[in-house]
Amino acid sequence: MSTTGATADPLAALGNLPGVADSVESVRKAVDRVYGHRVMRRRSNEITSEAALRGARGSAALSGADWALEEVRRRSDFSGDDEARTVGAALRLTAEAGQLLSIWRQSPLRVLARLHLVAAADKAEHVGRPRRAGEPVDEPLVDLPLPGADEMHGRLEGLAEIVIAGGSAPALVTAAVVHGELLALRPFTSHNGLVARTAERIVLVGSGLDPKSVCPAEVGHAELGQDAYQEALRGYLSGTAEGMAAWIAHCGRAVALGARESTAVCEALQRGAA
Repeated sequence: MSTTGATADPLAALGNLPGVADSVESVRKAVDRVYGHRVMRRRSNEITSEAALRGARGSAALSGADWALEEVRRRSDFSGDDEARTVGAALRLTAEAGQLLSIWRQSPLRVLARLHLVAAADKAEHVGRPRRAGEPVDEPLVDLPLPGADEMHGRLEGLAEIVIAGGSAPALVTAAVVHGELLALRPFTSHNGLVARTAERIVLVGSGLDPKSVCPAEVGHAELGQDAYQEALRGYLSGTAEGMAAWIAHCGRAVALGARESTAVCEALQRGAA
């Protein structure tokens, strides 16, 4: 989605695409079911913590580190190999996301730079800033054409302007566009998938759709699978109404599956307390 030269509220029209309103309504119902659960009234902090762990596991899986949940829970050292470092990066990003909510709407580029710095966890010259011309991108599981640095910078600035301006688009639409655009652009030399999914989480939480962060879309994206993720991304990249609607619907299903996961956690806690 090219955001350069966009109107004041370019995302609002996406909410009128065929099927998008149904996706928005389906997500709202799924989220409401979690928030209406009796366990949420007494133990919401536990649900939030568990959702964070499961969301990080799901995001790492989509970046090539598909670990069992209990392995993620058990580990304390994530420095051993590439998969361990990916899981560690996902966990750090999930923890960091909550600290950046108040900054996102004022300075999304600052937040994205911080997320990359946290994910990369080193002080290399290319970390924490968008890539420059000629710098390679290490994102092997995202099979999409890579825009040049000049195009990337222009579209990234356009995306930031849209976030800062706000608008009337549903939270799901905004989150899906932020997620899709960041993966289309891959503005950093690495960890773009992890950063994009964390940004989606920030939008969903900061918008008020999921204020306690208990509906981890990353869980749903992982459950739907890498092939479906790539296919939906290609629809986004096409820029067609059908492709955009399909990507938004895919993100909606991911949020709903994340909500279902936390509902199951609520049910398990309720049975344990019985």
